[in-house]
Amino acid sequence: MTDVVADLSDYNKAAIELAAGLTTLRTTRRASQNEDPSLDDLLPANHRVAAGVRDEWQRMGERHVSEALEARAEAHGLSFEHLAQTIGTVIHGVRLADDLSDALIAFIRDALLERKVIFFRDQHLTEDQQVTFGRRFGQLDAFPFGRPGANPFILEINHGPKSPGLENGWHTDVTWMEQPSLGSIAQCVVVPPTGGDTLFADSYAALAGLPSAVREQIDQLHGVNDYRVFVHGEPDEIVEQFKERIPFGVSHPLVRTHPETGIEALYIHGSFLRHDSLHDPATGEALEPKASRKLVATLLQQHTRPEYHCRFRWTEGSMAFWDNRAAQHYAASDYFPHRRVLRRVTVSGDRPTR
Repeated sequence: MTDVVADLSDYNKAAIELAAGLTTLRTTRRASQNEDPSLDDLLPANHRVAAGVRDEWQRMGERHVSEALEARAEAHGLSFEHLAQTIGTVIHGVRLADDLSDALIAFIRDALLERKVIFFRDQHLTEDQQVTFGRRFGQLDAFPFGRPGANPFILEINHGPKSPGLENGWHTDVTWMEQPSLGSIAQCVVVPPTGGDTLFADSYAALAGLPSAVREQIDQLHGVNDYRVFVHGEPDEIVEQFKERIPFGVSHPLVRTHPETGIEALYIHGSFLRHDSLHDPATGEALEPKASRKLVATLLQQHTRPEYHCRFRWTEGSMAFWDNRAAQHYAASDYFPHRRVLRRVTVSGDRPTR
């Protein structure tokens, strides 16, 4: 070591010697305390991203899926391919165009609840078949701002040389609705030569990984959501027609309790939320606009953390079913100017509650 240090610059000589001394000090201090630091001690309050993943993994019993779900998969002749620790699983061995039994539909729903987003390969459903499959999980919501397919419950997400993808922001669907959707089921019908993946983020882990002070601050806060981005630039009479028939501005909690699992999630959409609208509905108190915008900016960073993500590469006929109450998604627009087409149906949900 002495010969090595002698050949280095003054900076590197100092860095190596100081690092050695600091390591010795820390090792001695730990030995004198006669205990290993707890995981919480290792994760500072203002940087708890890893804690979010750890906490969600522990809540899951340190298993990708429960033993019961694993056994049901085996009984149905199905297998799992897990894409990330706490979110995202491909289910192999099922044909969604078939007349599926109630037991198999219940299995798929429970897999969705455990994994937040599930995937299927090589399905190639027609529009009507996709709608039929979606209705096995509840009523469907039509989408008033997009291009419908031949079946009005199909939303066609069609991008190409004259239509770059604009869904490349982290979001959960339709928070401008009084009763936002339970989930969305999308099928890829045209895949670009490269790119076009969709990323998904675990909203349970995102909440658990917030700095402690921020987590406490948002516990009872709501924000107002609306669909202004969809009607911006449209004629006033069209905008008024929408506002007359669909409420413009609904209040939802930032911390949402999942109605089926009972688990709390971070629930926010940066484009639909009015960033200056945070308030406590119980007391009627509102944050100052500047403080509200600052807090929203902090929250919008949380789902961007790669630790919470899985990534799905589309192929023709592949399908994704995501739980809007437990996950966010981001459609990468890295394939422009090539063409990418998805067909989506949306399963009706209920009003978010704390």
